[in-house]
Amino acid sequence: MTNALGAEDSSVRLQTALAVGSNPDPVFLEMLLERCAVEPDFFVRDMLSWALTRLPPEITLPRIRQELDSERSQARSQALHTLSKIGDKSTWAWITRDMLRDADDEVARTAWRVAVVLVPEDEEKDLVDELVLQLGRGDRNVQLSLSRALVDLGDVNKPLLERAAESSDPAVAAHARATELLRQNPETGFDAALDEAKRVVALGPERAAAAAAAASAGTEISETAEPAETTEPMEAAKAAEASEGADC
Repeated sequence: MTNALGAEDSSVRLQTALAVGSNPDPVFLEMLLERCAVEPDFFVRDMLSWALTRLPPEITLPRIRQELDSERSQARSQALHTLSKIGDKSTWAWITRDMLRDADDEVARTAWRVAVVLVPEDEEKDLVDELVLQLGRGDRNVQLSLSRALVDLGDVNKPLLERAAESSDPAVAAHARATELLRQNPETGFDAALDEAKRVVALGPERAAAAAAAASAGTEISETAEPAETTEPMEAAKAAEASEGADC
């Protein structure tokens, strides 16, 4: 089984993890956790986590907690992911500030997602306090993950997002505004929301609003003028036809 989980072919590793999860046995616990720390394929890692959820939580959770302190970032990230799959609210206390601020983006992103799943309602505000400190961090995918986490926490984050939107750091301000746009309208795409937020930060709210109004007015004028522009060619064509008929 160990050899199969380490096979070169990812489909073999995937089928092996599926087989282990379909026939759960505590004897596979260490093997699964060890593989989680080094498995390069996302789908195989997800299947490994699923296999772990099939084992009794009373033996799985204590070992997962140990993995949260691993020196290997993937081991920490995958342990967090598995916690989210198990969904045991009692493990909320294991999600520390250090995890939410982890220097490894993948660990931090996973910690944000897990925290939203496990946080008790009366501690949501404290979680938001911590998450807004990460606004402006990383590339698009990192920022998208943080925005999704904050949006999932609902209205509790509105005051803090509004405050962050006034930050002197343009990256923080734009990320906060984009997240608030997503909170107000979840159908808005993240890229569109971020572009709009950057425009507002660059121009300032008043100038951005004025520019948007001017653009809207210009569009309306263009739409109104369009029929008049098409009328003249039509009349000219009719006159030409009449002239041709007279010549005949």
